[in-house]
Parts: sequence; structure tokens; C-alpha cells
Amino acid sequence: MNETQQTAEGVSESAARAAHEVRVVYSRLRRRLRETYDRGDLTPSQTSVLSRLDKDGEASVSDLAAAEGVRHQSVASIVGVLAERGLVARRPDPEDGRRQLVFVTDSGHTFLEDRRRAGEGWLARALEEQCTPEERRLLLDATAVLERIVRS
Repeated sequence: MNETQQTAEGVSESAARAAHEVRVVYSRLRRRLRETYDRGDLTPSQTSVLSRLDKDGEASVSDLAAAEGVRHQSVASIVGVLAERGLVARRPDPEDGRRQLVFVTDSGHTFLEDRRRAGEGWLARALEEQCTPEERRLLLDATAVLERIVRS
């Protein structure tokens, strides 16, 4: 197929191929980044809840369960483990005293920042060792394109 030919999905062959390649490489990169840092014995579900709280801010267990797409009981258990480890804490909801809000503690922020730093450090070293300056510029340009797509 050439650039003007369409796939069954109604997009150009090059768009379909690019979509596939980006998805595959993104998946591999995420997996490789996860391998670079110490998980601190957190499960993927625990890491997901901690990261969501860090990104979105404090939330109730019910709100977390809805956002994560899992049962309230599962998130309550996850929050319990994270709280025992000192990564999150609870406080009363000022608007509804019956509810508790869960938030990331300073230790939780440090834990996540250490993980991010380890992943970015590995990636920066790999880019320095395996890519030319021109390839790194191409990656920056491609990242800008992907960011534009994500925001559209």
C-alpha cells in the first residue's frame, strides 16, 4: 500500500503502521522503565493508586475505586497497605465528616520521585550512549507531535 491507499479502518497505511509502532514501543518502554526502579515491594495496583493520588490529589476510597475501575473493598485494602507503609494518610473530608480523604505523604512523594528519577536516569544514559545528537533531536520532535495528538 502507498500513502494514498486506505486500510479497512479508513486511515492511510502509514498512519496505521505508525499507530501500531508507537503503541508497541510505548508498551516496551513502560515495561523497561518499570524494571529500572525498585518497586519497594508494591504491587502494580498499589503503585497505580499511589500514582493516581500523586497526580490527581486527595480522594476518597470510593472516588479512587471508580477511577481505578475496581471494587471499593479492593481499594480500601490497597490504601490500608499504603498507609501502613507511610506512603499515604487519611483525613476527614471537610465537606462530609463521614468520609475520609486519602492523600500522599511526604514519604510517598519521595518514593515516587525516586522512582521517576531512576527511570529518567536510565533513559537519559541510554539516549546518551545509543543515540546521536540528531537522533535525540528527532525524538524531541516526535515527542512534541505525540503530545499534540494526546492533547487533541
